[in-house]
Order: sequence, then C-alpha cells, then structure tokens
Amino acid sequence: MTILELREKRNKAWEAAKAFLESHRTEKGTLTAEDDATYTQMEQEINDLGKEIARLERQEALEVELNRPVNQPLTNKPGSGRGEEPKTGRASDEYRKAMLDAFRSNFKRVSNILQEGVDADGGYLVPEEYDRRLIDTLSEENIMRRLATIITTSGEHKINIAATKPAASWIEEGGALTFGDATFSQILLDAHKLHVAIKVTEELLYDNAFNLEGYILDQFGKALGNAEEDAFLNGDGTGKPLGLFAATGGGTVAGTLTAAIKSDDMLDLVYALKRPYRKKASFIMNDKTLSSLRKLKDNNGAYIWQPSYQAGEPDRVLGYAVHTSAYAPEDAIAFGDYKYYNIGDRGTRSFSELRELFAGNGMIGYVAKERVDGKLILPEAVQILKLKASTPSGGGTE
Repeated sequence: MTILELREKRNKAWEAAKAFLESHRTEKGTLTAEDDATYTQMEQEINDLGKEIARLERQEALEVELNRPVNQPLTNKPGSGRGEEPKTGRASDEYRKAMLDAFRSNFKRVSNILQEGVDADGGYLVPEEYDRRLIDTLSEENIMRRLATIITTSGEHKINIAATKPAASWIEEGGALTFGDATFSQILLDAHKLHVAIKVTEELLYDNAFNLEGYILDQFGKALGNAEEDAFLNGDGTGKPLGLFAATGGGTVAGTLTAAIKSDDMLDLVYALKRPYRKKASFIMNDKTLSSLRKLKDNNGAYIWQPSYQAGEPDRVLGYAVHTSAYAPEDAIAFGDYKYYNIGDRGTRSFSELRELFAGNGMIGYVAKERVDGKLILPEAVQILKLKASTPSGGGTE
C-alpha cells in the first residue's frame, strides 16, 4: 500500500474507534472489560498503521538521498558565486523550502524558521521569491496594476495635491510682484485587508511529483488579481479601494448619453481630457462595450476602431490604446492617464491554512492575505462617459 492509502486507512480506523468509544460507554462513562479489550485492539491497529507510515516515509527519504548525484555539476562561471552574501530571512532558500513543506503538511509541520515570519493574524509571511511571482501574476491578471502607479508602504501614505494652481501675470517694468497663496489637499492611502482562499485535493497535496508551489501561486495570483481589479475599478472606498468609476472620488464625468453612442461622442470624450493628460491616455471599458464600438464609423466611413497588428500591442480607438476588463461597468467608458491612480501595497502578503473544514470531500484549504488600497489622486486626469443602458448603435455619427 502507498503512504496515502495507509493514511486514509488510519483515518478511517480512528473514526471507527471514536464512534465505538462513544456508543459503548456505560452509564458511568466507562467501558466494560470486553469493550475495553476491543477498543485497545483498535488503538493498537492505529498505532501499527502509524509506524508503517513512518517506516515508508523514512524509506522514501533514504531512497531520495541515495539517488542524489555524488557531485554537483557546475552551472555558472567559476568564481561567480564568490563574495555573495548569504540570503537571510524571507529571501533564504531555507524559508522557501519550509513554506513548501508547511503547504504539503497543511501547516502541521511548521519549522522554526517560519516562526520568524508570523504576521499579526497568525499567517506566515510569503517568501520573497513567491512575492515576486505573485506580483508578476497580479500584473498579468490585472490591467490596473499595469497602468497605475504602485507604491509600497509600511504605514499610512499621505499624498499632497496642489489645490490651487499658480497663475502668471504681466507687470510693468519695476512694478511690484504679486504672490498667490498656494494651498494643498491630501490623499490618504490606507490598507484594506483582502483574503482569498483556494482548495487543493489531498491526492495532489501528497504527490511529490505535482508542482504544488507553482499551482498555489498561480491560483492565488488569479484570485487576488480578480478581486483587486474589481475594487480598483468599482470600489466605493468602504473597506476596499476607491475605484476609477466610483460616483464619488472616481474620474470626472464628461457626459451622460441619453441616446445610443456615436463616434462623435467618443471624440467629445477624448477632448474633454486636458492636453497634458492625453499624451499617455488610453481607454478602459468592458468587453461588451468594445464589441459595440467596433461597429462605429467616422464621417469618412472609416471605423474608429483599429486592430493591433503587433503582438503585445493593444487595439486602438481614435488612435488611443484600448484596455478591456470583465469588471469594467457596461454603462461607462474611461479615458485618461491612469498613472494618477495610486495603488498602495502595505507590507507583505501571507499564507495560512483555511480553518473551515471541507468535510468528506478530501480537500485542503489555504488562505492568502494582503493589505492594499487604491485611489485616483487627480480626478481630472480621467474622464468618464456614461452610456445609455441600451445597446450602442452600429452606425456612424448619424
């Protein structure tokens, strides 16, 4: 029998022993001599299975050790590793290996090295290599992380914004200079806690050939990315980031349509944005909205949508890049420079086991936690066009 099969057999034997104990207690809460002998025999079977599991685990570990090559091949230039300082803390290989071991044991085997990275909620801080890979996945899944300004903070981050703009004035030669009072407002980036959970089958968990590390990071990255993008676009700022399309604190509403959208409406949206912001501006919209815009033509009969002919380059509308998201509202289009949307990552992400049980389905749960905030610091840098609820027209300017 395999180690996994033995574990399952031991678990079933333990459940049977507990059920036997509960059903055979006397009124005094004890067992008869006969029942006691039976229960002792059941306990012995459980202990024997535990010993067999331990024996097979030692055998497996010894086999891995004996199959290792005697000599390690050279993988870099001679002398290139000299003088490098050893990695410590979350950057060390030992910390990463300890995290993977904790995953495989559902956090029943937690080495002392992981205790150095316990967060306030009892989770374990993500190894630096995992954190980098998570951020890469987040950037792939989340258009806002690619377009916005990312700030790593250790506490509340205050951003000063000029509330008044300086104005130039002409004066006579020798005339007195006049100075206006500059005033500033502040934008506060806080930290909202985001939890996402994934489930892994016990079979995959105990299968050493399965790339558990890559699977968990990929699943967590996608789950975090989807939750973040929804908040960065639609969040109301209560317990979550303040979204780009938020009614209060989001982009400036350039107009609200009462009829189907026309190509002229898109031109009005572009020029509602001030020239300095148009240099790096692009559109954000829902996929369904783009499918309708693709049918619009200008006064010369040319489609305002232009497909990309180069890999990695976005499609364009009126010459500006178009980014689509399933989380963007279907009744609005954003146009602006999204570098003025600031995302604040607070501290380090952490992992922990999911304490709720997936009874009877053989699944193990894990939780990833992060603290993040997002705000548009200059509403005028993003213009929003509100669409009519009906499907946009396929015609031109009409």
